[in-house]
Amino acid sequence: MKSYRILIPLLLVLLSTGGCRQGFLDLAPISQTNNVNFYRNADDMLNAVNAAYASLQFNGLYNQGLYAVGEVRSDNTEILDAQSGIDITQIDAFTTLTINGLVSSIWNDHYRGILACNTVIDRIAPVEMNQTLKERYVAEVTFLRALMYFNLVRIFGDVPLVLKETSDVTEGYSYGRNPAAEVYQQIEQDLLAAEQKLPASYAGVEIGRATSGAAKGLLAKVYLTQKKWDLAAAKTKEVLDAGQYDLLTNYADIYRINNKNNRESLFEVQYKKGGYGLGSPFNNRFAPRLSGVVVTTIGAGGGHNHPTAEMIAAYEPEDKRKEPSLALGYTSGSSFVAIPYVKKYLDPAPFAASDADNNWPVLRYADVLLMRAEALNEVGYTPNGEAFTLLNRIRTRAGLAPKTSAELPTQAAFRLAVENERRFELAFENHRWFDLVRTGRALEVMNSKGFNIQAHQLVLPVPQNQIDINPDRIKQNPGY
Repeated sequence: MKSYRILIPLLLVLLSTGGCRQGFLDLAPISQTNNVNFYRNADDMLNAVNAAYASLQFNGLYNQGLYAVGEVRSDNTEILDAQSGIDITQIDAFTTLTINGLVSSIWNDHYRGILACNTVIDRIAPVEMNQTLKERYVAEVTFLRALMYFNLVRIFGDVPLVLKETSDVTEGYSYGRNPAAEVYQQIEQDLLAAEQKLPASYAGVEIGRATSGAAKGLLAKVYLTQKKWDLAAAKTKEVLDAGQYDLLTNYADIYRINNKNNRESLFEVQYKKGGYGLGSPFNNRFAPRLSGVVVTTIGAGGGHNHPTAEMIAAYEPEDKRKEPSLALGYTSGSSFVAIPYVKKYLDPAPFAASDADNNWPVLRYADVLLMRAEALNEVGYTPNGEAFTLLNRIRTRAGLAPKTSAELPTQAAFRLAVENERRFELAFENHRWFDLVRTGRALEVMNSKGFNIQAHQLVLPVPQNQIDINPDRIKQNPGY
């Protein structure tokens, strides 16, 4: 008899939620026994909303799954040692099996998060509480649900579209894979609704929650991914016109632990060190294996996400973004060990191994500027027009010479310049693979660098256990 424990997470009847005694990240689980009668007042709903945010820290989301796909799968980073883990090594080498454990976690953990969002949406209506706050809570989890579906549809293609709380495991058998177009349509609807009810900013312990700017920025990326250039250009302009965000003067300041949720940030995954189970793991994950505590100061290195030699060499010599982003190696005793590693997420004083204070940037203002430049160029190339101005704002901060139409005389030339700028500006933030796929350049770029990727590998396989459980409704992606 098959175990129900391997059913897709939308079938799970147990929802892990969190408490908020001291602030946004002070989470405590609600037990299975009190789950049914828990959603009674505004405090209960706040805990449930916080549970949806907490899901962003699942291993299949920002703790590992998304950098494995967004960076390791791309030409930005690689796994140098198979001892770092067979699952992520397969993703790196394009040898991913349908039984890959990390791929299964990506699928399962996203649906666990979606369940948390749907639970809030379905349970909050009868709760007696301030109506404005109620609408904000719904908007927050609607934004989170859209973000999770955006990840899923880009990683797997067609996916089950579940928009209500599932409390009976038998309901899950009715869900097949919805066409990607339907998933994108729902994502757009969720974000359009969320941006109307989300505030522009927060204060105090609520800083870090989803804002209207985050919803608009994510929606712009959704439009860009679908090549809806006019809509992407219009939505990015809304972000610019709001006056809420700006580039920081110093690129390195974006990632400083004492500068989280800064003026350039639209949305970050919040982490908090201190033994609460809420610290970020990247300080250890990205340090070289066998580096001891030289890089991490505490705990071993995981050997994940090493910058490739090609990536390192591709930086322009004057680029100020290189030094804060990566190190060429580390010194052990009197010897220099030339194993490069990502520096953006180092914590100089972590609480413990895999318990650091670094947030993960999901959306930054620089991303919005580059999205707008790309969208404007696709609408129509204008020599030295606004798109050039936006591109050059990014380059100027990086200490690089501006680009002109003399260097980029065509739409195609400007398109490649934006792609290249995105690579270095957003390095190691989970954008590169998705950028290559959405622009149709993944096969060309990756195969030119020694890979042998086929078209079916632009998406990951559906986890085999999902097919085994529901073979009539869940089918495998072609080629796997």
